[in-house]
Amino acid sequence: MIAAPDRTPLTREFFARPVLDVAPDLLGRVLVRTTTDGPIELRVTEVEAYDGPSDPGSHAYRGRTARNGVMFGPPGHVYVYFTYGMWHCMNLVCGPEGRASAVLLRAGEIIEGAELARTRRLSARNDKELAKGPARLATALEVDRALDGTDACAPEGGPLTLLSGTPAPPDQVRNGPRTGVSGDGGVHPWRFWIDNDPTVSPYRAHTPRRRRT
Repeated sequence: MIAAPDRTPLTREFFARPVLDVAPDLLGRVLVRTTTDGPIELRVTEVEAYDGPSDPGSHAYRGRTARNGVMFGPPGHVYVYFTYGMWHCMNLVCGPEGRASAVLLRAGEIIEGAELARTRRLSARNDKELAKGPARLATALEVDRALDGTDACAPEGGPLTLLSGTPAPPDQVRNGPRTGVSGDGGVHPWRFWIDNDPTVSPYRAHTPRRRRT
C-alpha cells in the first residue's frame, strides 16, 4: 500500500538552509494554491537554485533593487518576477535573511484542481503540460506579481502553502546546468529534477535574443 503524501506544512526552518540544500529537497513536495475559484495542488518535479551574491545568474547578483527585494528575506516568502514582457515566474526565498538566494519552481504535476488549471492553460495538449515550465506553472496556478512577497509559511494559511508531500528518493534526483542561463552563471549544475518524470521541462541552453531591425 502506498502511503498518502504528508499534509504537514513546511516550516520556515526548512527554507532557512543553504539554497543548494533546499532546492533538491523541494522535489516531491506539494504546493497548494488557494484561489477564489478553489484550490490547486502541484507536486514539484523540477527546480533551479540561485545563490545571490556568488551567482552571476541570480537577479540579486548586483545587489538589492525594487524588483528583487523579496529575495533578501526572510526565508519562506515568494518571489515573483515578470519576464519577456509576458510571463511570470515563481521562486521560493531560502537561506539566511539578507543572503538573497531563492529556488525557481520550473515544473510540476497538477494533482488536484486540474480542471481549474486547464481554464488558464488552454494551449496545454494534456495535463502533463499544464505546469511543464516555469511560466506555464505560474499561469496554471494563477501566480503573478500580486503574490510577490507572500509568506508561504504563514501559520494561518494563505494563497500559497508548501506541504511535506512525498520527497523524491535521492537516487531519483538528477542535476545539470540551468536552463537559458548565460555567461559565468551558465556553468552551474543547479537545476534539479525527478528522473523520467513526464512533467519535467526540456533543457535548453541560453540563446542570445536578436534585436528586431
